[in-house]
Amino acid sequence: MSKANILLVHGAWADGSCWSKVILLLQAKGYTVTAAQIPLVSLAEDIAVTQRLLAEQAEPTVLVGHSYGGAVITGAATATPQVKALVYVTAFGLAEGESLASLASQGPPPPGAAAVKPDAHGFLWIEREQLHKVFAGDATDDEAAVLAAVQKPLSVAAFEEKQGTPAWATIPSWYLVCTEDQMIPPPAQQFLAERMQATVHSVPSSHCPFLSHPQAVADIIALAAESVG
Repeated sequence: MSKANILLVHGAWADGSCWSKVILLLQAKGYTVTAAQIPLVSLAEDIAVTQRLLAEQAEPTVLVGHSYGGAVITGAATATPQVKALVYVTAFGLAEGESLASLASQGPPPPGAAAVKPDAHGFLWIEREQLHKVFAGDATDDEAAVLAAVQKPLSVAAFEEKQGTPAWATIPSWYLVCTEDQMIPPPAQQFLAERMQATVHSVPSSHCPFLSHPQAVADIIALAAESVG
């Protein structure tokens, strides 16, 4: 039986290279892995970029999203029948009509929210001196310094854009809850995972488990891949 392909979608304030440790672990298991580079300018454009990459993937494919990337995979997989499983890594699995902004307004802001600042051009950044603490608390100093230097901002428009039909309503899903996350509160992660009836695993990680707990990330992706490969 052939192995599933794996497509990884990064979130805000990161790019495809954030998955580097996970990519190597999955490749060692024999998986063909691709990491998207989404522009973070609008949810619609990020979904379109992901769907173009999916068009080049053979069936079956596992689609993985981190953080904001969860909203991207939720939209991208609705018109791509080769996607047989979704994996959310402390990610937004929005319902139809929801946005990141509307979901965030339903509860108290997470500790990391105070470090997110808009610029004069309609993009959101994490204050560089705060990024290690709120975004990647258990990453090394060097890893956090690189993240802060290369962070890729999310547009305010993408933060407010509403989700269409959610793919998780019809595609089996897995969810990795990060219990030390300061960007998406763990109770919110649990709510999202339960709503999509996902298979849930947890790890004592910050918002960046691909840096501090790459094996846990690779393991849940491999479980999803084994279910369909």
